[in-house]
Order: sequence, then structure tokens, then C-alpha cells
Amino acid sequence: MRLSVLDQSPVISGLGARRAIEETLALARRADELGYHRYWLAEHHAIAALADPCPEVLLARLGAETKRIRVGTGGVLLPYYSAFRVAETFRMLEALYPGRVDLGIGRAPGGSARTAHAVGGGAMPDARDFPQQVWQLREHFHGSLPDDHPFKRVRLQPEVDTAPQIWLLGSSDYSGALAAELGLPFAFAHFINPHGGETVSRSYRKAFKSHNGRQPEVVVCTFAICGESEAEAERLAAPIDLRRLHMALDIDSPVPTYEEAARHKYSEEEKRYVEGQRARAVIGDAAHCRRALTEMAARYEADEVMVLTITGDYASRLRSYERLSEAMR
Repeated sequence: MRLSVLDQSPVISGLGARRAIEETLALARRADELGYHRYWLAEHHAIAALADPCPEVLLARLGAETKRIRVGTGGVLLPYYSAFRVAETFRMLEALYPGRVDLGIGRAPGGSARTAHAVGGGAMPDARDFPQQVWQLREHFHGSLPDDHPFKRVRLQPEVDTAPQIWLLGSSDYSGALAAELGLPFAFAHFINPHGGETVSRSYRKAFKSHNGRQPEVVVCTFAICGESEAEAERLAAPIDLRRLHMALDIDSPVPTYEEAARHKYSEEEKRYVEGQRARAVIGDAAHCRRALTEMAARYEADEVMVLTITGDYASRLRSYERLSEAMR
């Protein structure tokens, strides 16, 4: 089973965004050495805990920092942008790193309604056009727009003989159905919605319509923390438990440190909420994580598991990925 990384470039309290970006590059280099299959960067806007609003820019550096691993986005929020402009950007990335680039795309706003309005230049992105945008993006890369399409004769540059691999991302049956209809690989965000994804991925496989000979391909993406022991894994998870509570309470702050997490006194209602969020995650020692990730891949009929890890310091995040790599060999 292939193992991959999703990185949101978390900003840990007291350390700042520049450090978060430096740590993303360091983690990518190590993931490359460890044999992870791909490394994706996520797009978020105006969120204090996450440092990457433009993954395509950071991706240009990430490719140069690595040698073997596939690099990509998980994902570009396509409703904000022109399909042609995204195609140009990723064709350039493909020219720089041929055969290694993934273009993961999503339709979520990646922030609050006010933020979405700002990113959209004063207009809210209209997700109703999303299927047409995805189709157009696919056709741009393959030079297969219909003859009567207004952009048929627009030259897509740079003109290279390979194209990025498009992935459709989602946490609902909508995205799975669209990926199947367009013949695209599909990544399900278990870390966002831990309920019903198995049914979505199986339906995707059954409904898949092959395009250019492609076969269905599924990635399931989960939050995970792998500790030296079960007790240590629980300690490592404390900051993200508090971070999830902050999100629910609309507290926009960086990822808490272990000290900040330890100081928080949970009410019974808060405890219940945090416990309910654990379904999104795999948290435990190496044996537990191996078993849980293997079972998850089987339930989803997934070809690959992608792991998102955030802890209260960057060293423990890196060590968690190292343990997972060792555990899954």
C-alpha cells in the first residue's frame, strides 16, 4: 500500500509563518528520503494556524528540494480561478519537474465567507461552474477541446510533452460522482468527513468512465499521529484536540503548544466534542497505526493512504511520519 503526505503548513504558537514554511520544506525532503509516494500542499486563506494560501508557489520550491517523490496540491480551490490560468501554472510546474506533478483540485472556499469574497476579487466563487471548469482543465492538458470551443485555438504554454495528473478531491458523494464521470482519480478527505466515505469510494469505482485509458484510483486522506507508545500518542494529540475546539468556537489562533494544551481545562461538553472529532484521526503507537491504516485502506478500497499530521512542535511531527514509514514497510 502506498503512503503519502498532506501538509497544511501548520503555524505553531510563538513560531510564525516563515518557520512553518521552512518546516514544510524540511518535511518534504525527509518524506522523499523515507519513500513516501507523493507530497501534497493544501490551500487555505486567512487562517492563523495555516501558512499556505498559494500552494502552487510553494510547490515550485518543493520540487527543487526533492528528487523522487511526486509533488502536488491537495488542492487548488478551482472556483476562484480561470481553468486556463491554472493549466498554464501547472504546465510550467510539469516542465520543471516532468512526471512528478499532481494537480489536486477542490471546490471548497478554504476559509470564511468574508475571506472567500476577498479572494474572489469582490465576488463569491460560484461552485455551480465547477464541473465545467474541471472538464475544461482536463481538455486543456490533453489538447482535446472541441473544435467549436472558444478557447480551442489558444496556445497552452509551456509546450511540453507531458501533463500533470489531475486529481479530484472531496468529502462527499458529489465529488466522487464527478470524478467517475470525468474519468479522474479521486481523493476522499476522511480527515474532514469520517462518515460515509467507504460508500462514496465504492460508488466511484462502479461508475467510473475511463478517459485516455485511465483506470479508477482512490486515495483516502486521514489525520494521523504515531507515537512511541499509546500514551505518547495521546500527549502528541493534545494540541490538535484543542485546535479543533478553537475551530468550533471560531477562535482564530495558531496551533497550540503542548504547554498551552495542558493548561486548558475542558468542560464536560468540550470533552464530548473533542472525543467526537477523533473519528477523523488515527492516533496510537506504530502497531495501532499500521493496523488502523491498513483497515481503512481496505474499507475504502483505496490504492493509497495519505496522512496529515499536526502536533505541538515540528520535531514530533517529523518523528511521527518517520514512525509511520517504518511501521508500514
